[in-house]
Amino acid sequence: MYVSISSGLLLSGGFSSISEGLQALGIDAIELGISREYQVVSVKPTAEQPNFILSSDSVVNEYKKHLEQNGVRISAIIMANNFNAPDLETELNWVIRTIKIADMLSIKAVRIDAIMSGERDMPLNERQFHFAKCMKKVLDATSSSNVALGIENHGFQGNDPDFLDGVLASVGSNRVGLTMDIGNFYWAGHPLEKVYKIHEHFAPVTKHTHVKNIAYPEDVRNTQRQLGWEYGKYVCPLPDGDIDIAKVVGILKKAGYDGDLNIEDESLGKFPQEEKAKVLKRDVDHIKQILKSS
Repeated sequence: MYVSISSGLLLSGGFSSISEGLQALGIDAIELGISREYQVVSVKPTAEQPNFILSSDSVVNEYKKHLEQNGVRISAIIMANNFNAPDLETELNWVIRTIKIADMLSIKAVRIDAIMSGERDMPLNERQFHFAKCMKKVLDATSSSNVALGIENHGFQGNDPDFLDGVLASVGSNRVGLTMDIGNFYWAGHPLEKVYKIHEHFAPVTKHTHVKNIAYPEDVRNTQRQLGWEYGKYVCPLPDGDIDIAKVVGILKKAGYDGDLNIEDESLGKFPQEEKAKVLKRDVDHIKQILKSS
């Protein structure tokens, strides 16, 4: 396993570029965001090229050289797809093209968002069927690909283990599993003791990760809470939360996972700008120490 960080989070740390931020933190990997127009960040931007638009294979090859020249690797591509979008065909084509881009860049995983518009108004079996149908279309269109697709436990339905189990069983592909956000099951209101059991359940199908933490009052940690209860108040840097990240890393390791531990510290906005880089460095050092000891 190795440390990665979300590209947007890294830039929020006050660094002038991805390259500068990675060097300051002592790591070399990012989770790369991609827009529907296939725009991605330049890791060392210039006035002439502040970003790249990966709509053609030739530009993808340029971007690959850009990454290699700057010593940056991509742990995964993150998408904010919506499998219940009004124009579903365009949405699916965006996912399919992104997987092909990941192949060209030798990226091992793409994060698939579990959130769908209108999901709360649909019964569970209908949502599972629809989501799985979309995944099957994507798999069929990328049948020659080795890129893994990690459905993130994100939002209302993504943090429902029953929803995830049903989708994975219906899809039935080794390429499809989870982007395991180790904080989101806790965010969703599951008691801390249950959160670790959920991690154990999904660890064998984990393809990619997000690492965040939350420090709830002791009297609510092992109670069932409302979805997202007081998250903005209690989200915290990785070393300071209730989730024992070392324990989760051990669960993932035992299940055979050897990919990234991608930092997604959503507490960063609670700190003054001048402190943000130190917060991220502390996060990185915490994960490095866990990996060194595991």
